[in-house]
Amino acid sequence: MNRRNYQRELETIIEDAGAKGQVPSLFLHSCCAPCSSYVLEYLSQYFSITLFYYNPNIYPPEEYEKRVEEQERLIRDQPHLHPVKFLAGTYEPQRFFAAAKGHEKDKEGGERCFRCYELRLREAAKAAAKGGYDYFTTTLSISPLKNAEKLNEIGEAVAAEYKVAYLPSDFKKKGGYQRSVELSKEYGLYRQNYCGCVYSRDMLDTPGHL
Repeated sequence: MNRRNYQRELETIIEDAGAKGQVPSLFLHSCCAPCSSYVLEYLSQYFSITLFYYNPNIYPPEEYEKRVEEQERLIRDQPHLHPVKFLAGTYEPQRFFAAAKGHEKDKEGGERCFRCYELRLREAAKAAAKGGYDYFTTTLSISPLKNAEKLNEIGEAVAAEYKVAYLPSDFKKKGGYQRSVELSKEYGLYRQNYCGCVYSRDMLDTPGHL
């Protein structure tokens, strides 16, 4: 079976909207400022974006606040062709711990991470549907250590549940990850050395999500 080319699917959606003279609205879940830097630079050319910062996995609270501040600073400082708004989700670490229960010792990239993906994508889908957005997606696929196939699978499943369109993506393609590194340096962004949760922090001897 041939693997889907999520980047090509995204480009087709962009091309179709452009041919119709449309600027669709996008509800974009972001995990952090560095990961969103390239995604915002790229997608704001074609979409009107509301960036949704919902990451109950991040620990400790001080780390969460630092990442929120960096996300808001990036949006202020980075130029965008179409508007980019910021929406902060509620910090609900208890929801992450409930989702991760029984999988605390899983390796990075395993079932615990998949449950974390779903928690965040589900909240994004619910909010996108409520807000009447044309699409929703997440910046998570920009990381070489994140499973783009699983992210798109979960995204499409919750999209069907909440009746809102999911924007397929694999943002690491076409040099996306490398560009995010360049932009992080350009804007002096704080680049964390672990994904965000307490379990990934305890495994700092293994590669983090960036």
